[in-house]
Amino acid sequence: MASDPEQSTLSSIEKVGKSSGEIGGAEEPLLNGIHPSESYSVTAAILPFLFPAFGGSLYGYDIGATSCATISIESATLSGISWYDLSSVEIGLITSGSLYGALIGSVLAFNIGDFLGRRRELILAAILYLVGALVTALAPDLAIMVIGRFVFGIGIGLAMHAAPMYIAETSPSQIRGQLISLKEFFIVLGMVGGYGIGSLLVDTVSGWRYMYGASAPLAVIMGIGMWWLPASPRWLLLCAIKRKENMQDLRERAIYSLYRLRGQAIGDSAPQQVDEILVELSYLQEEKEATLGELFQGKCLKALTIGAGLVLFQQITGQPSVLYYAASILQSAGFSAASDATRVSILLGLLKLVMTGVAVLVVDRLGRRPLLLGGVSGIVVSLVLLGSYYLFLDDAPAVAVVALLLYVGCYQLSFGPIGWLMISEIFPLRLRGRGLSIAVLVNFGANALVTFSFSPLKALLGAGVLFYGFGVIAVLSLIFIFFIVPETKGLTLEEIEAKCLC
Repeated sequence: MASDPEQSTLSSIEKVGKSSGEIGGAEEPLLNGIHPSESYSVTAAILPFLFPAFGGSLYGYDIGATSCATISIESATLSGISWYDLSSVEIGLITSGSLYGALIGSVLAFNIGDFLGRRRELILAAILYLVGALVTALAPDLAIMVIGRFVFGIGIGLAMHAAPMYIAETSPSQIRGQLISLKEFFIVLGMVGGYGIGSLLVDTVSGWRYMYGASAPLAVIMGIGMWWLPASPRWLLLCAIKRKENMQDLRERAIYSLYRLRGQAIGDSAPQQVDEILVELSYLQEEKEATLGELFQGKCLKALTIGAGLVLFQQITGQPSVLYYAASILQSAGFSAASDATRVSILLGLLKLVMTGVAVLVVDRLGRRPLLLGGVSGIVVSLVLLGSYYLFLDDAPAVAVVALLLYVGCYQLSFGPIGWLMISEIFPLRLRGRGLSIAVLVNFGANALVTFSFSPLKALLGAGVLFYGFGVIAVLSLIFIFFIVPETKGLTLEEIEAKCLC
């Protein structure tokens, strides 16, 4: 790769603008209610989504592959290592190493996200994914393996921070919800892929090495793809406001990025669209560098409340715990596939995939709030049924199976995709990187809290009471959504800031 695609000249911009201008300009009338400045080529819009979404796929793959890799590592005959006799703490380090790394990555993203930009942060994430996968797969001992897991996890933290921002800031507003929700689809797709590859390799000697190493090619594709894509136009304009001496140059690069991201369908209206965004952001020109304290003031505090609240409820309504019980619930119902935890995971993964696809199809038609309210209501019902099964209905396993499938389906219609969608939309541009960093940190922190507190709480309270407790939290989340979370369907990111946070 001889040069960085961002370093394009004004002559390139003018050339693209002239060829695109034959299709239509900013003076054309509205087409189906959409101004030409919002026009886009479907092909051009897909690629800016696809490569960042690979960051989510690698996160999902790690979840699926690790569940099979630990089985392989603990096997005296199949591990292919002399240190297979691991303690529960050591196995915990392997399984949760990427989660701890993701927490570190989320903290790092707070300061480096806006400095590097969304695109370069994703390139760095791809490099960390690659290094982490190779170090883990080739590890000669446990210590090196845990280091590899941490490095891979830092890549997860950076990718889950930058990918929603890049997709949100480069997507046409008409399909922004679908594209960001599709990222959740790719996470689940990666998870199913991890379970599938793991199930194929679990009986192979040193199969865990191949499971972890299999993610390396996708990391390479992600890195090359992000190198080829342009920077986020909104990030470039934010830099233009901060660095007034480079205003014209950065404006031209933002225009070129829009041509790259929208294709010829945008016509010659890219300069107009860039100027409209600059007008929306003009109030920033006299402001100083964003600080942590600003996140807890005014509209930024409201955005943080919405974003962090959604991802917090996403985890503390019991998603990790419900999936933990999936195998035992299906076994009690007599499903033969339940004898193999990997096959059960694939079954649930496919259901998650289908329901996420449904959410992707309807999110920009129905809106965010209806999906959240409807889906979380279903989660409440499912948790009540699960609690009742373990307390009163242990002779009716069909109830538990229905509750399990209802929970998984409703979660993927609501919290799964909409949580990531909302946190990418709701923060003002100037503080989006830092605000989203805190939201991602809350997400992974709450995930860790629920995962590690589940067993002692189960021993103390029992599974039935614990699921009832999750049900109460889900009711609280419904109240939060109804009174706090706004509808952002069809609004540009600047309109969300102006209309929903004031």
